[in-house]
Amino acid sequence: MSSTGKPSKSKAAVVAKSAPIAAPDHQSQLDFELDFFETILARNPDFVDVLRVHGNNLTLKGRYGDGLKIDRRIVDLRPHDAQAHYNLACSYALLKKKDLALRMLRRAIELGYCDFNYMREDQDLEAIKDDPRFVQLLADFEAR
Repeated sequence: MSSTGKPSKSKAAVVAKSAPIAAPDHQSQLDFELDFFETILARNPDFVDVLRVHGNNLTLKGRYGDGLKIDRRIVDLRPHDAQAHYNLACSYALLKKKDLALRMLRRAIELGYCDFNYMREDQDLEAIKDDPRFVQLLADFEAR
């Protein structure tokens, strides 16, 4: 994602973007989608594709704590998913939890996340980009 550090699109995101359901005049599209996906998750709380989109929307709305809860849930459901760990790292960084952000970023890279250029540009990771551990982490893995 452009400003949320979540670049991949799930099937639900593609569906939501390709066939948007119009929000009522008094409600923004983002607020409508938040309500819509919460309804789906109330019926199926382990629907990972919807969790990903919902977490992204929460982050876009500035609800970083709620986005963090979703990202933790996805990591619980998919413990070997590199993208899930990357998104969790972004959530921690947005909340200025540097140690946890760096730990999850390392785990994402260990699991195969390797878009180092994106990591350097991702606005969600701003809180850790000046940390020497971030620079070293990228250098260590890019050298492999």
